[in-house]
Amino acid sequence: MLLGLSAIAGLAWWYVIHLAREMSPSGMDMAMPMLQQWRAVDVALLFVMWLVMMVAMMVPSATPMLLMFATIVRQRRERQQPAVPTGVFLVGYLLVWAGYSAIATFAQWALHSAALLSPMMMTTSARLGGGLLIVAGLFQFTPLKSVCLSRCRSPLGFLTAEWREGVRGALIMGVKHGGYCVTCCWSLMALLFVAGVMNLLWVVGIAAFVLLEKMVPSGRLLSRAAGVVFVATGIWMASGV
Repeated sequence: MLLGLSAIAGLAWWYVIHLAREMSPSGMDMAMPMLQQWRAVDVALLFVMWLVMMVAMMVPSATPMLLMFATIVRQRRERQQPAVPTGVFLVGYLLVWAGYSAIATFAQWALHSAALLSPMMMTTSARLGGGLLIVAGLFQFTPLKSVCLSRCRSPLGFLTAEWREGVRGALIMGVKHGGYCVTCCWSLMALLFVAGVMNLLWVVGIAAFVLLEKMVPSGRLLSRAAGVVFVATGIWMASGV
């Protein structure tokens, strides 16, 4: 299971890195026509880009939950109880992130139409970038963030409370966990527009922060500390100092 999840995340990261290189100044001539025409196929490719990026960034942080689910399934098989593949849970989880990817795609389309994005998919408005940072920072202190983060940090607690039988039950559990995860991380993912959706260091940094926030013992403290930094940086950026 761990090797399989590593392969999924690895392939997704390979795609993200490959696309980031194409979007670099040396490859801009090849990438820019796709971003400027905005035909239906371009929107579809942009959706694929967001979805694969979400897979790369979120599958590593969801691995403890998936491994816990796989352990429970294996134990049920040993007791000759009904069991379903862990992949069903993963599909449910990724379906929610597919929905977020669709929203992000149309948000990027709107920003592009309003001439608020650079060729590297970074906002050209200091006020917009600062506003996104402030919103992300303030969200770190909300009760909703705390509840969703606590569910993501406790795989056994989530599965004990939310367990459902059968393929449909596993799919629902995956969707529900994905819902907690998206609610916990939506504002962090929106920060990709601040430094550039194709800014590889920024993508890796956000993915690493999400992983640490969910896994380290002081994850809640880390979340609040980041909130302070986001708000302060957002105010500085929006003020144009």
